Amino acid sequence: MIHSGNWNELKEVALREGVSRKAFTGEGATVAINYFKPGHEPKPHSHKHEQIAMILKGKAKFHIGDEEVLLSEGGIVVIPPHVEHYLEVVGDEDVENLDVFTPKRLEYVED
Repeated sequence: MIHSGNWNELKEVALREGVSRKAFTGEGATVAINYFKPGHEPKPHSHKHEQIAMILKGKAKFHIGDEEVLLSEGGIVVIPPHVEHYLEVVGDEDVENLDVFTPKRLEYVED
């Protein structure tokens, strides 16, 4: 089965104050763009998925386990499965980060 669509037409889902996301899922992976406003509430979490994160806009500090990684536009990091992590906006510019998850994130699938 072919999965296709237009990113500009995907629904943006508000997750909490200052954080929203768009996502697209195939058979084995999910791609998402998260939109963060300065001052958003970070939410440490972990999941079974490997996550590759790239900053498209702005500057962010990723807290991954006991480590911190500062990334700006084009910066990329791999977050291993089951490791607690979160993103913190650095500065006063909005942040857009692109995530690729494997295996796919079923909770991101639109009905």
